[in-house]
Amino acid sequence: MAVKHFLQFSDFTLDEHQYLFRRTAELKRRWKAGELYRPLLGKVLTMIFEKNSTRTRVAFEAGMAQLGGHALFLSNSDSQLGRGEPIEDVSRVVSRMTDIVMVRTFEQRIVERFASVSKVPVINALTNEFHPCQILADIFTYIEHRGSIEGKVVAWVGDANNISYTWRQAAKLFNFQLRAATPKGYMFKDVDGATYDDKHFVQLHDPREAVAGADIVTTDVCVSMGFERESLQRKVDFEPYEVTAELMSLARKDALFMHCLPAHRGEEVSAEVLDGPQSVVWDEAENRMHTQKALMEYLLLGQVND
Repeated sequence: MAVKHFLQFSDFTLDEHQYLFRRTAELKRRWKAGELYRPLLGKVLTMIFEKNSTRTRVAFEAGMAQLGGHALFLSNSDSQLGRGEPIEDVSRVVSRMTDIVMVRTFEQRIVERFASVSKVPVINALTNEFHPCQILADIFTYIEHRGSIEGKVVAWVGDANNISYTWRQAAKLFNFQLRAATPKGYMFKDVDGATYDDKHFVQLHDPREAVAGADIVTTDVCVSMGFERESLQRKVDFEPYEVTAELMSLARKDALFMHCLPAHRGEEVSAEVLDGPQSVVWDEAENRMHTQKALMEYLLLGQVND
């Protein structure tokens, strides 16, 4: 039987994602109630980090512990990846010793090469191109607060990056529209070979046009990891794209504001919005743990009905 991986949001069907959201709700309920649930007792998660993280590491490590398993952390300095050992060789060794692997790295091809020879499930915990675990948490957070996301409008304000590319995949799968407002020179590219019609994706430049009537307004830092050399120019180019209370007022009255964090108040989002009543960023952050628990359980055990 082929090993199942989660390398892009589109790797899973709509039914699989909907199952994960139902399972996430149940696992979160049990955790909030203080119930002990350890279906992954004796299982080991290897966490490979070539990019730094706070939420990703805490969410996976805490989540695996709550499910009864153990999480093993490897950075470049802890492994031979930093010394140039072939990715496939690292995968062959790690997947013989542990049960599931998450990789947070640079190019998407790195995690794909790792998965191509792995004997165990591999999860993309962030690459330059995609961040499927974040959008799992974001959509679950919307469902918790507002119900189904089908037919809704998500306004992305800022850079075309791994978060927004994953939102685009989700829009096609869940049948909602992503309106993306980016400066000229930072427009979306073809990173997955998929086609997107206006029903699911609209590329804009005016953030006001993108946000008008939106159900979700979301953004990210203007200088993503790996683009630090462009920091000064990006801050200039993205200054008109700050999500302020004025911009947020153009969205629906019950619209939610989302951000994957860390956030820079006064740059991509104002403190008034980030810390305001429409912001659900702390729910998003917590839900990374709950959605990733459901994801690991599914990849290791399949659908669970208890």
